[in-house]
Amino acid sequence: MGFLRRRPAGPRLSTPRLTLRPPEVDDYAAWARLRSDSEAFLRPWEPAWARDHLTARAFRERVYWAGRAIGEGRAFPLLLVREADGVIVGGATLDNIRRGPAMSATVGYWVGEAHARRGYMTEALTALRDHAFRDLGLSRLEAACLPENAPSRALLERVGFKYEGVAQSYLQIAGRWRTHVLYAALREDRRGRADATP
Repeated sequence: MGFLRRRPAGPRLSTPRLTLRPPEVDDYAAWARLRSDSEAFLRPWEPAWARDHLTARAFRERVYWAGRAIGEGRAFPLLLVREADGVIVGGATLDNIRRGPAMSATVGYWVGEAHARRGYMTEALTALRDHAFRDLGLSRLEAACLPENAPSRALLERVGFKYEGVAQSYLQIAGRWRTHVLYAALREDRRGRADATP
């Protein structure tokens, strides 16, 4: 795989406790261990994992995809690495970046079970939001989660996303089409508070 760079170029964002950076081939063992240890915690909220999800080959392909997507400005898939000890705690992706009249992107994120509810994702999404608006010039960020995922909804509201509505059969989660609630953050947000509990 001569085309595969060990360290994809791309943004490196800093928060008080984290570095957000593209995945590297050498991250495989730590990433796979975190995902495997957190499987029961993550699966209810994510699309079904492919059979080879945790393999080294699939991870190399993920790193290659990340490098290409970043190079083409289509997406910024980043790992959350704890500054104190270099431990991977989760991931966040700015995906489906649309230029032209839209100037928008979709945000996705996950955190390992052992690192949940410690404020890491609040730091990460705040940094990613600021990067999208300040450095990439985007105007709108969108995110979606399952209606019953109260921690994810609270996280989005904490970092400036506001509830916008419901998307029927939005994504397949755990093999079933599931309705999601939609949130958005705007670079220049003049909307009032927009809470809802569908």
